[in-house]
Amino acid sequence: MKKLSLSVSVLLISLLAACASDKPAEVAPAPVAATEAPAPVADTPKEVAPVAVDELNDPNNILSKRETFFDFDKSVVKAEFKPMVQAHGQYLASHTDRKIVVEGNADERGSSEYNLALGSRRATSVKKMLVVSGAKAGQVATVSFGESKPRDTAHNEAAWSQNRRADIVYK
Repeated sequence: MKKLSLSVSVLLISLLAACASDKPAEVAPAPVAATEAPAPVADTPKEVAPVAVDELNDPNNILSKRETFFDFDKSVVKAEFKPMVQAHGQYLASHTDRKIVVEGNADERGSSEYNLALGSRRATSVKKMLVVSGAKAGQVATVSFGESKPRDTAHNEAAWSQNRRADIVYK
């Protein structure tokens, strides 16, 4: 019995040692003699699959637009941005594997706490419209940056109007 046990042990150790060894070096293919003719090339052209245009980045597609601007101290999506938000909602409905984050922002006027809350309300407004347009709630996350991520750092109405926004970011 001890001999059998010893034989099995030696066999197992041998197998393990064989598994643990390095891969053999790859052998380079033998060079082709210069006298051999290359394989003939078929005269018929191969069919090439059309390249799919990325709808999200096509500048002619509404889906390439991803920012919603708001009036001062408001979180209601303006009529001019509704078609864009609805298009993203419909896109998400047909691409259930995609997820987005809606980033709410505010201009610098008001306290940090107030601006964080306002940015959150703006992001939530866009999310609600996305869901009504077909997106699943689980596809859309929201975050508020308040005044911390301004697009324009000037201190005038033109800059502030660029900072009062919600951005749709695909993940």
